[in-house]
Amino acid sequence: MEAWGLTDPGLVRTQNQDYFLLQQLGKHDLAAVVCDGMGGAKCGNVASRMAAEVFIHEIQRGYRAGMTDEQTEYLLTTAVSIANTAVYENAGLNEDMRGMGTTLVSILILGKTAYFANVGDSRAYLLNQSGITKVTVDHSLVELMVRRGELSSEQAKTYPGKNLITRAIGTEESVACDTFCCPIHPGDFFLLCSDGLTNNLADQELLFEVIHGVHREDCCNRLIGIAKDRGAPDNVTAVLIAC
Repeated sequence: MEAWGLTDPGLVRTQNQDYFLLQQLGKHDLAAVVCDGMGGAKCGNVASRMAAEVFIHEIQRGYRAGMTDEQTEYLLTTAVSIANTAVYENAGLNEDMRGMGTTLVSILILGKTAYFANVGDSRAYLLNQSGITKVTVDHSLVELMVRRGELSSEQAKTYPGKNLITRAIGTEESVACDTFCCPIHPGDFFLLCSDGLTNNLADQELLFEVIHGVHREDCCNRLIGIAKDRGAPDNVTAVLIAC
């Protein structure tokens, strides 16, 4: 298993409010997280870094080899909850930080299974020779409208409120995260990313670069480069794991 990550402020914003971490667990297990500080919110960069660091710390603290599915899901949801509390309480201590928040998407690879947790609209994808699958579900206004049949997937890409999220880390005293899991097969790739990437590249473009691009260790750089070639109005982050 190999993993790479890269983040870039993009071409419009001077501050990068995205943050990611990769953490080896034992000999063969791995955790990764991507956080995207709330655009326009005070100290979004503080929120994203704090959430990522607290989340990974809690995963390291609770990690045990051979955990069951139930134990792993509990570990993920607990780590998200503690990260939320850390951001929320720090926001209440300083007027300059009031209102800060962040998305969070994570993966925990244990043996032959990948586990995910997410809050907000940063995403996790599974990519292989069979295609690309979005594992996580966005907590966003447009996702709700698509699921209600009020917007098509194509219309959602350009809808004026597409950046409005319905859940975030740190904006409320508690937050619910979604969890998912899937088996891992040789040749699988997992991509975690902020919406600065997915707003600029279609799923099939992500698939092509990951599966067919040369030098996979340079894939995150290529993906971010494409986003920047298209204007990159937001921060852009990509984490790629090859199994």
